[in-house]
Amino acid sequence: MDNVELLREIPLFEALATEDLGVLASGLVRCSFQAGQIIFNQGDTGEEMYIVAEGQVNIYLPGEASRRVSLKDLARGEYFGELGLFDDKPRSASALATTDAVLFGLTRSMLATYLETRPQAAMPILRTMAERLRETNTLLSQRAAKNAVEEVERNLSWGDRLADKVAVLNGSWTFIIGLFVVIASWIIVNAPGVLAKPFDIYPYVFFNLLLAIVVALQGPLIVMSQNRQTLKERAQAETDFNVNLKNEVNIETILRELGEFRAETTDRLSALEHR
Repeated sequence: MDNVELLREIPLFEALATEDLGVLASGLVRCSFQAGQIIFNQGDTGEEMYIVAEGQVNIYLPGEASRRVSLKDLARGEYFGELGLFDDKPRSASALATTDAVLFGLTRSMLATYLETRPQAAMPILRTMAERLRETNTLLSQRAAKNAVEEVERNLSWGDRLADKVAVLNGSWTFIIGLFVVIASWIIVNAPGVLAKPFDIYPYVFFNLLLAIVVALQGPLIVMSQNRQTLKERAQAETDFNVNLKNEVNIETILRELGEFRAETTDRLSALEHR
């Protein structure tokens, strides 16, 4: 994958023309990291963003081994550290190469020069930054817990609901007993002497045809219901992840503030003892 195609996969630059992408790609700096190597630490100063070309990178909040908060795992085509392009603030998280990785760095000076010659490219970049800020605000300011299964079921169509009901019915004693009753009734009705002219005598060809049609329809309906169950489980897992992530971030913040409060209290007690 060349640098132009790599940039095209990034939402920050996907709206740019091929010529603009080529100019921007020419300024990328290739960086190689070994597995386990720190790319940057929280609090470091930086003025570049990184694009993952090969390997995987983990973004995390540092702490003791048992309190490290993993925020996201990045693979090829994803990027991180973009805040360094727009301010001089310290890094808000740490980055670690979890495998041997090849990254391309884009510096603030390169982006500034690029935007001076192509100001129309600023809007897609600002739009993506705004979307990321909204996602972060939503995670931190609202409840992450929600009934994911209920939300999935609320958006089901009538066909989806029918498939679920068929799957539930097929896995019940009601279906088994009902099927035996239908079979016994069919045999009795078509037995010699019951009707003047039986409509489906032994070997019950018409009944076998009906059973084959029912079985053929049951299979796809059951698979549809199973796929929907998988979707519910995936939505529930995503909700659990967001809840755990928010809790870990909040706990890390509380621990940091508690440490600062403890240090401030110790300083004040020491000042009182000196007096």
